[in-house]
Amino acid sequence: MSTKISFQNVNKTFDIAGQTSFAALKGLNLDIEDGEFITVVGPSGCGKSTAMNIAAGLIAPSSGQVLVDNVSVKGPGPERGVIFQQYALFPWLTVRQNVEFGLKVAGHAKAERRRIADHFIGLVGLSDFADSLPKTLSGGMKQRCAIARAYAVNPKILLMDEPFGALDALTRVQLQDQLLATWSKERRTVMFITHDVDEAVYLASRVVVMAARPGRLHRIIPVDLPYPRTEEMRLSREFSTLRNEVWRSVYHPAAA
Repeated sequence: MSTKISFQNVNKTFDIAGQTSFAALKGLNLDIEDGEFITVVGPSGCGKSTAMNIAAGLIAPSSGQVLVDNVSVKGPGPERGVIFQQYALFPWLTVRQNVEFGLKVAGHAKAERRRIADHFIGLVGLSDFADSLPKTLSGGMKQRCAIARAYAVNPKILLMDEPFGALDALTRVQLQDQLLATWSKERRTVMFITHDVDEAVYLASRVVVMAARPGRLHRIIPVDLPYPRTEEMRLSREFSTLRNEVWRSVYHPAAA
């Protein structure tokens, strides 16, 4: 596989009014392969979201660079879809209209927009709600709509910042399976930020563990579990071993 995203000695410092500068990232080097699903975990303040925002082109690094397909990131681009914890749907548009929005901006014809939108609405299990407004949807359904909208514009990369963090435990597990099912069909490169160690292990082919103050790469843990992932895997000895290894790396990094 080829490298899709490459963090090359990325540093980010924020100037805080009346205080000394805060180093959010220091010397981050990380390669993410084409079609890979990685998760990023670490304590609060370790720079997980900062790294993702730099990859998205939403903020610039203080030094170093991020390459996407060997091109330095200078700002947002259509090849990168971003999904945040907040649903960010247009409340006056239906599910289908929300999913079609980026396609409309890109100049796709009406029939083509409808075909693409309905395909991804079906993939995330919202076909029966295509004509519903966001206010009638549960939190999990809103996030599925956001995922469909991100996929519809055909990004090569999905950058996801704790997209399931505000959801209840059952909905969260359901959306993890839904996301993996969609990813298995489309095989986009995914960088997924989370605080949940179980979620990190269940989704990823590799778990990236970061350390804080300053934010830096601590270690990378391969997840040697086959896809598709199943609920039975969550109860397996192999999953438990990996979970414990990631947990120790996050909360007791000196011992890991």
